[in-house]
Amino acid sequence: MKIESFKIKGSMTMTKISPNGDVETRRKDNLILNVGFDFIANALCATTNRPSVMGYTALGTGTTAVDAAQTALVTELARKPATYAHTAGTKVFTLSTTFQAGEATGAITEAGICNASSDGIFLDRLTFAVMNKGADDIITTTFQFTLS
Repeated sequence: MKIESFKIKGSMTMTKISPNGDVETRRKDNLILNVGFDFIANALCATTNRPSVMGYTALGTGTTAVDAAQTALVTELARKPATYAHTAGTKVFTLSTTFQAGEATGAITEAGICNASSDGIFLDRLTFAVMNKGADDIITTTFQFTLS
């Protein structure tokens, strides 16, 4: 008898482009939160009150260590819609967002994917070494999730 299991692994790549063309990149694995696992179960099987899709990227300045019991970013700075991409037949999907000049300006140290333009359910959260986004910088985040 073959035993099947289901796993989800996530990571984020963040790239900042400064007006002078300098590029700074961060890549880090994220943690799927307990409420994120609840979201997955409800999205797959709930017959009523199904949650809205995960479609937003949030950036913040919180530095509290990541814990599975968290339900949001610690200090959210900005949130924008994300673009979903998946190729049929693969086990990978991505959510990408670009924060233009004038958006999410600050010392960014945390990020996550959520399902609403405010509040909502967070799938994941991660913290990382500070990426200072000036008012004229552009940041693009790509969250990649791999199912196995």
